[in-house]
Amino acid sequence: MKILASFILILFLTNTLSAQENLLLKDFRPQSIYNTPETKITRAKYPVIDFHSHPDAKSEKELDEWIDTMKSHNIEKSIILTYSTGSRFDSIYDMYSKYGDQIEVWCGFDYTGYNEKGWTKKAVKELERCFAKGARGVGELGDKGLGLFYSKPSIAPGLHLDDPRLQPLLEKCGELGMPISVHVADPYWMYLPMDEKNDGLMNAYTWKVNTSEEGVLTHEELLSTLSNAVRNNKETTFIACHLANTSYDLTILGKLLDEHPNLYADISARYAEVAPVPRSTKAFFTKYKDRLVYGTDMGMAADMYQTTFRILESSDEHFYAWDYFSYHLPLNGLDLGDETLKKIYHETGKKLLKR
Repeated sequence: MKILASFILILFLTNTLSAQENLLLKDFRPQSIYNTPETKITRAKYPVIDFHSHPDAKSEKELDEWIDTMKSHNIEKSIILTYSTGSRFDSIYDMYSKYGDQIEVWCGFDYTGYNEKGWTKKAVKELERCFAKGARGVGELGDKGLGLFYSKPSIAPGLHLDDPRLQPLLEKCGELGMPISVHVADPYWMYLPMDEKNDGLMNAYTWKVNTSEEGVLTHEELLSTLSNAVRNNKETTFIACHLANTSYDLTILGKLLDEHPNLYADISARYAEVAPVPRSTKAFFTKYKDRLVYGTDMGMAADMYQTTFRILESSDEHFYAWDYFSYHLPLNGLDLGDETLKKIYHETGKKLLKR
């Protein structure tokens, strides 16, 4: 009997050590065993304006289904950021604009020939054409260090948001009442060494930014380009996507918001970065509720919306949402108050959309 018990113990220790030594971090998918509430919220508590969606539906059928999902989840309006100009913008607009007030379509900037003389006038003319077609904002402009890459049909390596060549375009947006949605940088984990100290390692490794490459701006430099552009265009409204990628230290965004009254921020696709620190995040969201707007940027699925509602509305603790977030950081509900929810879900955004 003692021999059998010893054998079982050895087998147990061998299997345990094997799992510990052979399990790859990328395969690690913890599940919470805490006996804590699990709140399922299938409809937002208040009407919602989603400031960060993309033309993910590729057919009329998919779009009809998405519209039904929006309505059933209390999404009053979705802003479709197309990145696009020219015929591509026109085709997206023609497909999505059929749904009236449920959808608002924004265009991009046309960077074709941006290093050539006379480019700015051509780009402004195309912006005005898109506006006449029905575009009511611009976005998502995007710069992760190498320049403005989020655009179709062309990108602009080396062209950053505060480049003088862009100034006429930014000014024209102010004249036309077109807010500009801007993605600068990425979460700070992506700029840190990819080693055992990086607690966002798995997600960070996928999206890592190599600032040692020639011409790549650092995280801080990218935020400076945003600040410069906003400062130089006080009549233009800017929306910093993803909390300006300052999730690790929201006081940075707070300072930008304090400095620039024409700057706002959406909270899209950074739920996994802020939900692990619910108390400080709740305090920030409450303080800046008049400057923050709801956004998703995570597709069209019903459970995607429900995940965001759970994080914003519930007080649930220590849970995971592996379908949407690949950090190994547990999530927590922010338990936002009614006034804050109303502002972020709808009222702040409604004010921005008044032209």
